[in-house]
Amino acid sequence: MIYIMKLIHMVEDKLHMRSIGPYSLITQQPLGGKAQFGGQRFGEMEVWALEGYGAAYALQEMLTIKSDDVPGRASTYEAILKGKPIETPNLPASFNLLLNELRSLGLSVEVKEKK
Repeated sequence: MIYIMKLIHMVEDKLHMRSIGPYSLITQQPLGGKAQFGGQRFGEMEVWALEGYGAAYALQEMLTIKSDDVPGRASTYEAILKGKPIETPNLPASFNLLLNELRSLGLSVEVKEKK
């Protein structure tokens, strides 16, 4: 005997969107998941797809301002309100977290800045 059961999936139960919401205290990235009112993960393959289409500015915005560039988020919001051009993004907070983890392993890591 075979049992077949209907899966009940309703679009209104699955639909999720985010404009503003909570961020992780450690990485400063948006939380994940519908239950935490988090954002949708923009993974490696999605990054490759945008690179393939040459959407460099959209990719830069998603990986910095919309992700974990805390001062950039505030300055972008201010620039939009005042009608000014958006400044270039800063280093992501996840990069600083990586530097701190490498330093905790006893590695001497320095960031060279362009002049």
